[in-house]
Amino acid sequence: MSSPVHPVDHIPVSPDDPGAVHPVDESRPLGRILLFGVQHVLVMAATPISAIFLMSATLRLSPGITVDLLSAALLLSGIGSLVQSLGPWKFGPRLPFVMLPGGAPLILFLSIAQQHGLRTATGAVLLTAVFAFLVLPLFARLLRFFPPLVIGTMIVIVGVNLVKVGALLVTGQPGTPGFADPVRLGMAFATIALIVVFTRLLRGILRQLAVLLGLAAGTALAFALGQVHPGAALSGQLVGVPRPLPFGAPVFDVLASLPLMLYSLASMAEATGQTVINAEAVGKDIDVRTEVPRTVRGDALTSLLGGCFGLPLMVTSGENIGIVRVTGVRSRYVTAAAGVVLVALGFLTPVARTISVMPSAVVGGAAMVVFAVITVLGVQMLARARLEDHTATVTCAVALALGLLPILVPGVYAGFPSDVRILLESGVAVGAFVAAVLNVVFHHLGRRAANTGAAVPTEAPGSTAGV
Repeated sequence: MSSPVHPVDHIPVSPDDPGAVHPVDESRPLGRILLFGVQHVLVMAATPISAIFLMSATLRLSPGITVDLLSAALLLSGIGSLVQSLGPWKFGPRLPFVMLPGGAPLILFLSIAQQHGLRTATGAVLLTAVFAFLVLPLFARLLRFFPPLVIGTMIVIVGVNLVKVGALLVTGQPGTPGFADPVRLGMAFATIALIVVFTRLLRGILRQLAVLLGLAAGTALAFALGQVHPGAALSGQLVGVPRPLPFGAPVFDVLASLPLMLYSLASMAEATGQTVINAEAVGKDIDVRTEVPRTVRGDALTSLLGGCFGLPLMVTSGENIGIVRVTGVRSRYVTAAAGVVLVALGFLTPVARTISVMPSAVVGGAAMVVFAVITVLGVQMLARARLEDHTATVTCAVALALGLLPILVPGVYAGFPSDVRILLESGVAVGAFVAAVLNVVFHHLGRRAANTGAAVPTEAPGSTAGV
């Protein structure tokens, strides 16, 4: 599938023209790159901030440690985004990626901390990062079992899960005071409408900044409604330096770390899907067997560094892929600029507090649009997976059913042991595992493997890399 043509950044790239620059590698004027980078940061900044606030509330951390962790989360998100976008040595696929804490790795970290202590949880992150490096060669050999059928199914689940995350930013958790407050819903819907209006009426660079403008306009509306309280952004110190090992020396307990290690395997499968769909969003042909290990190495390196500052596992995020597709800006230097901004925010605490003042309903409204685009990308990939083949349809249907179950019915596995429940409640992990296993059963075992074209090469569409 060819990438959409955008008037600002479309550059025809011909295999016969070795001097041509692909849009993903195109540099831009510094001011424009920073603007686009700030747009990425504003869409995804709620994730590290909310992750640290959740850690603080769950583990009853002191305000000082909370500030240190918030600075570290922003700093490491920036460093990880730089690694994945710029791709030094064998780390990072040189695609427009950002990295974040949160999600299932955060829940696992909190579970280990509650059962075994924060020092053991920190040790589990460090052990898991090393484990990822050790098992990566074996995982790379299994990538041929992740064709578009498997990856497309996984991306659809990722997108639906992220839409839910954005929606909860708007509504709050069910059962809590103020759940689905009409004012918050109104702010979210107004933000979405503003993004649509800006996309329809504006042209050129302003149109590409529609999400950023929607966030700004939505925040202004919230301020007019009395939903923004800027005083909190003006208090506290100016510069904050993250403190290494805020919980003390790590304790290494392999048994306690096992759930996090097992999850890292699912995280590698998710990184496979993120890498392929990112490459597709920017229209770049890649060799999955080369680029996915680079993504995983970037994740492991950033997690290793993050563990030294008391953070949960850092993972490559699909949140920015929707921004890439919505804006049409494919340059990896934009997410590198976002990484620089995040590093700066890690030290400039008033700026970080200002972002945290932005109403979650406004951020959630914009996030729902951006994240839904990821679901659309997964559907587009499934459209090329030959779903007219009955076995492919069954593979996709069963994986979607089991992968979406814990997302659509929270608490469905509440009766299972805690360690098993944490893994089952990761819809992405379950969906990826089921799709991969059924793909092997239907398309790699027995005569079926010889007679079907479903076991396609692992490269992104259009790649000429060897199988």
